[in-house]
Amino acid sequence: MSIKLVIFDMAGTTVHDKDNVNIAFQDAMSESGIEVNRKEVNEVMGMPKPLAIRIMMEKKLPEAEVTEERNEAIYQLFLQKMIDFYTNDPSVREIDGASDTFKKLKENGIKVGIDTGFARPIAQVIIDRLGWETNGLIDASVTSDEVANGRPHADLALKVMEILGVTDSSEVAKVGDTPADLGEGKAAGCKYNIGVTSGAYTREELEQHEHTHILSSLTELPQLLLN
Repeated sequence: MSIKLVIFDMAGTTVHDKDNVNIAFQDAMSESGIEVNRKEVNEVMGMPKPLAIRIMMEKKLPEAEVTEERNEAIYQLFLQKMIDFYTNDPSVREIDGASDTFKKLKENGIKVGIDTGFARPIAQVIIDRLGWETNGLIDASVTSDEVANGRPHADLALKVMEILGVTDSSEVAKVGDTPADLGEGKAAGCKYNIGVTSGAYTREELEQHEHTHILSSLTELPQLLLN
């Protein structure tokens, strides 16, 4: 059965990420009095950010100090840092070959979906800045605040499928750069569950999680799927 839909992650997969998300997360936590390091943040990369913040708080704080109010305050800090970065920073760009990959898939009748651990305000800034919607390169996008459960649950992928009218997960490929992405693809039953090494994790790290393929570049994807 051929692939009808490919669902891509954003930061680290289709959007260039030079640790920008990790740094903003660390900074938001630090400004709230909680010190976390790069490795700790990478362990929750790809998850909905309020959940990631809660995991870090539970790891670092006494139980009485882990509150919804503190979680929300840290999240709002992170949200503003990310919006400012993706709106204004001159380094913001797509991963090399992302648009060409989208075009090749669409030229061959394959729909392109985006899902992300970001909330809609961040994701939309990125989509608008990169021109993916206005240039007709993506067919749908779903963000972590638009589903009940973020990664590694299946909700994001299933919502993209619902929007685009794809009912059979054996006709879907999921592509991402984190274990949380691979967990999502597995949970959704995607035929192809593909890791890419352009983001937060190495090939060796991704290979420890259930997958069908690990790619070094998005540009390898059309050949894999179309052949």
